[in-house]
Amino acid sequence: MKSKSKIIAVVGPTASGKTALSIDLAKHFNGEVISADSRQVYRGLDIGSGKVTKEEMNAIPHYLIDVANPDYRYSAADFLRGAKAAIADITSRGKVPIIAGGTFFYLDLLRGKMQTAAVKPNLELQAELEKLSTAELIARLKAADPKRAEAVDQNNRRRLIRSLEIVSVLGQVPESTEKPSDYDWLILGIDVDRDILNERIKTRLEDRLKNGLKEEVESLLASGLDPQRLDDFGLEYRYLKRNLNKELDYDEMVLQLFAKLRQFAKRQKTWLKRDPEIIWKKFPVDIQSVAAEVARFLE
Repeated sequence: MKSKSKIIAVVGPTASGKTALSIDLAKHFNGEVISADSRQVYRGLDIGSGKVTKEEMNAIPHYLIDVANPDYRYSAADFLRGAKAAIADITSRGKVPIIAGGTFFYLDLLRGKMQTAAVKPNLELQAELEKLSTAELIARLKAADPKRAEAVDQNNRRRLIRSLEIVSVLGQVPESTEKPSDYDWLILGIDVDRDILNERIKTRLEDRLKNGLKEEVESLLASGLDPQRLDDFGLEYRYLKRNLNKELDYDEMVLQLFAKLRQFAKRQKTWLKRDPEIIWKKFPVDIQSVAAEVARFLE
């Protein structure tokens, strides 16, 4: 029987240092990095998504970054296709795939922990649903599939729209099932104390605001992007839009955004802590001890 390809994944809450650790590991182990981030796939979402820069890549090839325009609705199925193709390419050259990113749903799909519904995108329906408010999307989903409405992240318009798309074909969103993974996994988690993490989130937000986040949002809108799409791209884009729309003054926007980012990090940690396969490493991560763990896995 052919042995499964070995894959390393780096997980942790936002601002925990996943990008830096994945690049360090790639340097140590002849690896290449696959992004599992639902925002970094989009061109033009650089500052708000914390997209890794050429300098930060340190000559390590990265995949699934800047592969879609922001008006395209990049799906979990798109990620699975792209990630599997990248893994096949990387391993065919004797290198190690290293996956890093904050969209843990993507990683769970790739690991076989859950499945996507085999429903093709319906661009006409998507366009119709985009015109609805988030509250209207939730109401429609509750009427059509109450169970899914209860389980889905009701702040995530992209997931709400995709759920309604599936419901339009199947009548409901099928319950996710688990299957054996096609790959052999080592999942490394970065465990950051709450106070340290909150300070890192604060510093990173200040840096993004100072380095042009507002201008990035203005540029996206000037390009003709539907303002509703900014809500799909995460908290930074959602709150900058509210500031530009004069729904929040700048200082209040910063306060609310910082609070929401802390809450988001807490939810991420809760999601990850449920996974017994994650091997946790205390921040700041000792690269030598992690490297020893990885070397044993790759033997």
